[in-house]
Amino acid sequence: MMLEPSIDKLQDKINSKYTLVTLSARRARQMLDTNSVLIEDPKSYKPVGMALEEVLADKLYVTEK
Repeated sequence: MMLEPSIDKLQDKINSKYTLVTLSARRARQMLDTNSVLIEDPKSYKPVGMALEEVLADKLYVTEK
């Protein structure tokens, strides 16, 4: 079973797996509260999957301080 988006592609965008998990979990909770998605026609129907798709589409990212 192949999961999309792949972790390799996601780590090209965000290097740390910990940061990726934290970011996607926070965004998933935000999606549940606001019912807003930053991408059109997501493949996933779960909020965490949609958040990961947003990362891959460069709609969700982390800025370094």
